[in-house]
Amino acid sequence: MNKLVKDALVLTCITVIAGFALGLVYEITKAPIAKAQEEALQKAYQSVFDTADSFEELNGFDSTKATELVQKAGYTDDTIDNCVEALDAGGTVLGYVITVTTSAGYGGNITFSVGITNDSKINGYSITSISETAGLGMKARDTGKGTFSSQFENRDAEIFTVTKGGASSSSEIDAISAATITSKAMTGGINASVTYFNSLVGGAANE
Repeated sequence: MNKLVKDALVLTCITVIAGFALGLVYEITKAPIAKAQEEALQKAYQSVFDTADSFEELNGFDSTKATELVQKAGYTDDTIDNCVEALDAGGTVLGYVITVTTSAGYGGNITFSVGITNDSKINGYSITSISETAGLGMKARDTGKGTFSSQFENRDAEIFTVTKGGASSSSEIDAISAATITSKAMTGGINASVTYFNSLVGGAANE
């Protein structure tokens, strides 16, 4: 009986110490992780809105309401995580950067930011989190002429569809070869962002 009590006390002490250690590690790493995430977001913002001098949180932004809005529009795989205003040096709003997460990726969630100007032009997107297949879906991260991402640069903010046979209209996007699921997930996220942007322009974002 004494041995059982002793063993129980030892296990309890180990559990308490381990819990304390984990809590301590979390507290130590929490700030650096948050800082790294914020820096990644700021880099993404600047990538899709290089004419902006600074970025400010959209006043009254509500992720839950924004997500409900786009999901009611049919983008049920997408979550609007954040929205910031892109400002010039004088504080004038040039447009918006909308951060969206799609759960429709082949390898899981994909989070990226989309820049859209006041005159309804998409500047492009910047991915901050992706786990797609190397050499296939991961090509969604590639930049430069001829890449999947380049198709969304300087495009009118409209609703896009994915095609495998070559885009023949302004609203069509060529899929990444052998990565149609990733292509549709990214395009769906873009469409959700455009839908939310249109609600901002119409003044109905937070109703």
